[in-house]
Amino acid sequence: MNNGTRLAAVDLGSNSFRLEIVRLDHGQFARADYFKEAIRQGGSLDADRNLSQDAMQRGWDCLARFAEHLAGFKRGQVRAVATQTLREARNRDVFLDKAGKILGFPIDVISGREEARLIYLGVAQMLPQSDERRLVTDIGGRSTELILGQGFEPRRMESYRVGSIAWSSRYFPDGLLNRRSFELAEIAAKALLDDAIDSYRRDHWDAAYGSAGTVGAIADILAAGGRPGGTVTREGLDWLVERMVEAQSIDRVRLTGLKEDRRPILAGGVCILRAIFDLLQIDRMDAASGGLRHGLLCELVGDDGSERDVRSQSVQRLATRFGVDAVHARRVGKVASELFEQALPTLGLAAESDPAKSLRKLVWAAQLHEIGSVISHSDAHKHGAYILDHADATGFAQSELHRLSLLVLGQRGKLRKLDADFEDALFVLQLLSLRLAIILCHARRDPDTQGIHLARERGGARSFVLSCAQGWPQAFPLSAHLLREEAQAWQKTTWTIGLPGL
Repeated sequence: MNNGTRLAAVDLGSNSFRLEIVRLDHGQFARADYFKEAIRQGGSLDADRNLSQDAMQRGWDCLARFAEHLAGFKRGQVRAVATQTLREARNRDVFLDKAGKILGFPIDVISGREEARLIYLGVAQMLPQSDERRLVTDIGGRSTELILGQGFEPRRMESYRVGSIAWSSRYFPDGLLNRRSFELAEIAAKALLDDAIDSYRRDHWDAAYGSAGTVGAIADILAAGGRPGGTVTREGLDWLVERMVEAQSIDRVRLTGLKEDRRPILAGGVCILRAIFDLLQIDRMDAASGGLRHGLLCELVGDDGSERDVRSQSVQRLATRFGVDAVHARRVGKVASELFEQALPTLGLAAESDPAKSLRKLVWAAQLHEIGSVISHSDAHKHGAYILDHADATGFAQSELHRLSLLVLGQRGKLRKLDADFEDALFVLQLLSLRLAIILCHARRDPDTQGIHLARERGGARSFVLSCAQGWPQAFPLSAHLLREEAQAWQKTTWTIGLPGL
């Protein structure tokens, strides 16, 4: 990206929504604007894990304000993600459908491990370059991420369902503070974080860093109390607990450096941090200035579509793990790409669309279309789709994995089974290209595609035409038969496939 380019990251966290706008300055991020609003959606999930209408409205109102600051930004300059609360919320689609329209940019729900990876990238970006082994902790409203890494490479990432909002409401109802509540909250946090002991033990890292609001807020309070700035210690945490127990109520806590938006969730965050200090034998943790937003900005700079894309590496790992026939996967991907690129100019896409990314995702779908075969041959497409919908794939948002799962599920059989948007011509072309490629490669050898050409009918009709060279149907009668069956399958959708000469 050019020097001076503006970029923006939007973080829909469980406690706060944040917008960071930066200007690219010789590979570094120069902050132009920063906005934060305490929305506290993490405390607004009911017993059925649905967001309340009020919580959704607070979020929509905030995003409307963010949208004003994003006026003039292009799609490739903005990345917006949602974390644990919207991972959990059963009615998240209700919120996100409207939220994306208000913001003017798509909002991706990311997995816990993907959140952890991005957090580490953001922290590493803002720290001096070093070979030290780093432990990075991020205590959010409903989840806590632990990451081990070195340099810019995260090597172990995990997300735990323990957060400052959840723990504050569960163990300090009505804001009442007493020693027994602190003990119970710490014990419960340790129980959830217990399996981190072996993976993140003290001899695995050289320095500990804390990202995001909880660690930063505690460090600010400790600094205001006379301790070294930007640092949290065991002694400082013990002192802070004593001050809160003495106050007996969070409303009566009087601590210089405590911001009002942090007050209601401070006790839960302190308990979780104390549990992490004890389990991982931490004596000191430095507050890091980088975090999730900066990781998103790093991804915006580095997402150039090359093979260095971390998502391509994730696809390869999945294919290897499930024993995919790599030669055949590449064969299907090559034919699918050829068909896609033939029809693309006839699709009539809007100027802001990005067909290059759609082509890349089509190739990924081809690489992964047989991952379900390790479970069942006859229902491989169903199992493959399930795997993708439930995989932790580094670099992917959950919506991206779901799009791949729809392509894998729809690779064969009835099309009506797909809960997909057939109004999306680009998705339809991806799906059609994949299905046709699998048919043409049915013999698991390179097909003769000389003279095969796919195009959309003129005038924007919901119809594609697959033409072939004279004599091709007679030379390949089985392929011709399978293509005629394919045309019949599409007749039960809002799209049709014409086969002149077949």
